Amino acid sequence: MSILKEMSVVAIILAAGESSRLGEPKQLLRFHGETLLARSIRLAADAGTYPILAVVGAHWARIREAVDLTPAVPVFNPNWVEGIASSLRAGLEALETQSPRSDGALLMTCDQPYLTSAHLITLLDQFRAHHAERIVASSYSDAVGTPAVFSRDLYVRLCSLRGDKGARVVLDEESDKLMLVPFPLGEIDIDRPEDKQRLL
Repeated sequence: MSILKEMSVVAIILAAGESSRLGEPKQLLRFHGETLLARSIRLAADAGTYPILAVVGAHWARIREAVDLTPAVPVFNPNWVEGIASSLRAGLEALETQSPRSDGALLMTCDQPYLTSAHLITLLDQFRAHHAERIVASSYSDAVGTPAVFSRDLYVRLCSLRGDKGARVVLDEESDKLMLVPFPLGEIDIDRPEDKQRLL
């Protein structure tokens, strides 16, 4: 069996934030007939990741009622107020239970409306084909960010982050072990009320 088939990657969707700048749960905004969270789960499934862990926190009761999380496993982060680092830890801790032998973790957010399963597949293919590299990340608008695949040996570093410092800290630290995949329109996310116009 080839290494392309042997390597396993888990998807971790970070969706625990309060969306304070937006004024409503971005997880529940609709785009092309589905919520942003449900869409992210579908894209991760279409890309072939397993398991899919959806880290939730703020607005969990509303999300649970409004979104069918299948086939994702919901992971509740009680410390979501701390910031995105707490969701990284919650997702990676759940990963060790759900898939302790995974080779990598695909980190995603749920607010990049122009993400496609084709882009995720390219990230995964590059990670598996160039397994000596520790990270395969998305590049857009002169920036590097998520979605990104991190190798298992970086889990401890990701779990060491605190506050509102996300995976971009590790991307900067590991620039010598970084492969980039262009993500057109990846810089567009939904953070403020005016951003909702992008979903029309």
